[in-house]
Amino acid sequence: MSYLDNIRTFVRVYDLGSMSAAGRDLRISPAVTSARISQLEDHLGVRLFQRTTRNLSPTEQGRAFYPGAVAVLDAVNEAEAQVVHLTEAPRGSLFVAAPLGVGRRLLAPQVPEFLADYPEIDVRLRLTDRSVDLTTEGLDLAFFIGQPEDSTLRIRKIADCQRVLCAAPDYVARRGMPRTGADLISDRHECLNLRFPGATEFQWLLQTAEGPKRFAVSGRFECDDGDVLTDWALAGQGIAMKPVFEVAEHLKAGRLVPVAVDTPPVSVQMACLYTHRRHQDPKARLFMDFMISRIGDVVRTSQV
Repeated sequence: MSYLDNIRTFVRVYDLGSMSAAGRDLRISPAVTSARISQLEDHLGVRLFQRTTRNLSPTEQGRAFYPGAVAVLDAVNEAEAQVVHLTEAPRGSLFVAAPLGVGRRLLAPQVPEFLADYPEIDVRLRLTDRSVDLTTEGLDLAFFIGQPEDSTLRIRKIADCQRVLCAAPDYVARRGMPRTGADLISDRHECLNLRFPGATEFQWLLQTAEGPKRFAVSGRFECDDGDVLTDWALAGQGIAMKPVFEVAEHLKAGRLVPVAVDTPPVSVQMACLYTHRRHQDPKARLFMDFMISRIGDVVRTSQV
């Protein structure tokens, strides 16, 4: 297995661009990571990475070796998946990504029960509100809200996710109650926006009498963490667009109130992405089935 471990380490170093990051991801020390790469280079008789104190980059030989290395790992994973399917004893690490709100409120509370049912699996949950790349980040599954950018991936829909524009009552008392998306712009309302590297300009898609329409809202507050936007809204700093399930308790308690109700946000899908493989990893399928059976109803029944 040592040669396969060396290949697996090479792929993670290549994907993450860092020995230390790959070591953390694989739960091995930097020394072991470096030793595995050196062993692989000695075996192949080539240098796979150029190393300096500040930078690491693949050599021409490293770039040539990478596609074949990925293919080897995919073949091994598919072969293992077939055996696991026959033995019904799924095992190994499962890498899952999700937006912060989805992960914290819906997935994370369910993980202990899943791991109790499948003691040979360990779940590595990565929570972020930015877009993720399953291939380069070594992910098995990615839960998301919205529309995926990569059309080559498979999608399993969970539910339609209703969203709401909401603000604290004291914000409405100070700035007035907007009724439509046009009011948000004409009255220069403070809109709290989610932004991460590579995000496009802020445009909220709202349902109008003429159909869905985009409104170019603006505001001084932005963050790449959706929970921070909720905190700002609760503090009376502005208006946030949130999935209803994330703010349902605040709406019920009156800490937040719906605004611009004549032009509500267009609902979006919550779904799970996974790569197109001939034999899907049974533990990934089990995790999807388990989570969808538990969170689908929560999302569907969260209404304003």
